[in-house]
Amino acid sequence: MKKYSFNNIAFFILVIMLFGSCNVQPETIHYGEDNCHYCSMTIVDKIHAAEIVTKKGKVFKFDAVECMINYVAEIDKEEISLYLSNHYDSPEELIDATQATFLISKNISSPMGAFLTSFESKASAEKVKSEKGGNLFTWEELLEHLKH
Repeated sequence: MKKYSFNNIAFFILVIMLFGSCNVQPETIHYGEDNCHYCSMTIVDKIHAAEIVTKKGKVFKFDAVECMINYVAEIDKEEISLYLSNHYDSPEELIDATQATFLISKNISSPMGAFLTSFESKASAEKVKSEKGGNLFTWEELLEHLKH
């Protein structure tokens, strides 16, 4: 019978831990190819898409922030590591949705008809609000506003 040294066993355990560990990071949304995890529509809008990443590294993509919020209402929120959304000023770029400012304006259409758009900065959201009208929300205010 072959004997294994402590170093061999430690190395083996380290390799298992490295390959078995979860990678908690966003994935690129492939517009026109990926489907919304909540409503199954193809994600095409590069300003309104969203994504969550669980603590285990599983990624769920959405065609709109409201789909993400509706999906999250159905699962254990403790499992979520990242809430991400595209934003108005840099289409396709994902930002931390919990730090975003949201504008609901009937003058900016969104995929699911909630007229909901996220902004990386409050100043940018206020500027667009002055041009398009609507109401501003923080993440927490938005969750309360969209509560069913």
